[in-house]
Amino acid sequence: MRKHLSPFQLRELIRSGEWRAPTTGVASGYVQANLVMLPREEAFHFLLFCVRNSRPCPILDVLEPGRAEPRIAPGADIRTDLPRYRVFEKGELRGEVEDVRDLFNEGTVSFLLGCSFSFENALLAAGIPVRNIEEEKNVSMYITNRSCVPAGPFSAPLVVSMRPMKPEEAVRASQITTRFHLTHGAPIHLGDPEQIGIKDLDRPDFGDPVTVKPDEIPVFWACGVTSQLAAVSAQLPLVITHAPGHMFVSDLKDEEMTLF
Repeated sequence: MRKHLSPFQLRELIRSGEWRAPTTGVASGYVQANLVMLPREEAFHFLLFCVRNSRPCPILDVLEPGRAEPRIAPGADIRTDLPRYRVFEKGELRGEVEDVRDLFNEGTVSFLLGCSFSFENALLAAGIPVRNIEEEKNVSMYITNRSCVPAGPFSAPLVVSMRPMKPEEAVRASQITTRFHLTHGAPIHLGDPEQIGIKDLDRPDFGDPVTVKPDEIPVFWACGVTSQLAAVSAQLPLVITHAPGHMFVSDLKDEEMTLF
């Protein structure tokens, strides 16, 4: 049922407080986005970080200071239309909230960045399983031993999301997701997780663990949570992000992301 919600319907449920769950598998076929809000004084350097690290941080929209209505979802309000937000002060997590209108001001610049949830529908259409959807869990996300290119005060290790599948399915998934370059593109690693610094698949840094069957391998995509770690690294007075897995759902169609 939830799969067939329109983006507008889902945002209305979120804004009214009726939806607080992760958005994986929801509003199938529409682009989901990571969110980072920070002071305008550091917006250029954060934009530069995203440009230098476009695989984990592909830019979908950048809003002008004080603006809350994205171009990729007219009528939406990014202060209220995500299920859950994280609030950081000087690099420390101060809590998770469901509305950030009282924290948003005329100097706030908001970034919406591509999310791997946006290619899951294409994988399912090709008959490739998406385990986090099957098990109704948040996707598994891990901090790797790979470093992103820094910019100004922003730096971060690469974060990846993981979906297990059979080797032949992984090859097909790579072919499919290569087209979705604005939502992370092809996997950055297949197989042995220790090669990218992941010790235990059952203990993700974000999200939930999922079942990996004996005949499957883990497949890793660059993840937008990288942008959250980068934003927090600068230890700014205030940074607001989405809570992992609780994304902004836009009006863009997934397939549109293959055209640019």
